[in-house]
Amino acid sequence: MSKPKVLATTIVSALISLFFVFCLGWAMMDHYGKGTSDMEVIEETPIKSDLPADFTVLALGDSLTRGTGDETGKGYVGLVVEELKSQYKRKPIIHNLGINGQVSKELVQQVKQPEVKRQIQAADVILVTIGGNDLFQKGQTLLEYDHEAISVSQKNFLGNLHEIFKDINKVNDSATILLLGLYNPFIDLDKDLDTNRIVRDWNNATAEVVAHYENAIFVPTFDLFQLSVNEYLYSDNFHPNKKGYRLIADRVAPLIKWEDVER
Repeated sequence: MSKPKVLATTIVSALISLFFVFCLGWAMMDHYGKGTSDMEVIEETPIKSDLPADFTVLALGDSLTRGTGDETGKGYVGLVVEELKSQYKRKPIIHNLGINGQVSKELVQQVKQPEVKRQIQAADVILVTIGGNDLFQKGQTLLEYDHEAISVSQKNFLGNLHEIFKDINKVNDSATILLLGLYNPFIDLDKDLDTNRIVRDWNNATAEVVAHYENAIFVPTFDLFQLSVNEYLYSDNFHPNKKGYRLIADRVAPLIKWEDVER
């Protein structure tokens, strides 16, 4: 091969090699030389949940806390927890310590128990239903109406309620306490509506006690059952049925705000 041809071939080969090196360098810069801002744009950020993983609901009280009368077994406590799960995309921890037939003096003793105090300490929200058995006494209040006896029962109940709140706050004064008021299951059986007045007076006195505690809320339920009580009662004509518990849950759940779950 003549020298001119060799020279031309060498030059062409060199140009091709330079072009290849240039392309390779460009590709490497394109792959590795992107700014960090480009990488951050496509990087996925963790999805934050409004509800802390250890958010805890503690339920105390009587058969309404247990959900007696709801064939699903959820009661208002279970329905409230479902609503929180739906709203905050995470299921809270629930401890239901309700006892069928419990009265306020028994709840006073329950909140003093070491294991229950531990549950109170861990709670973010405490749901309480108590007082129905103190007042109605399995229907005896309606059958044997005695104003003086009711006054004594109310006074004892209010004293017990103060003690319950104080004992809870000694262990955990940051948890929100939601105390449910009473409804009147005997409206349709009481022609003179004396029980309406009794229940209203009882609720008013209860609300005044609750008002003494900054972390407590009184949740009325009287009006929920007033106009169609039989529609929302179980077959025993005392406890709520599934629809009745839904009414209660729909009132309670919105009261549990972000401030509660943030603690």
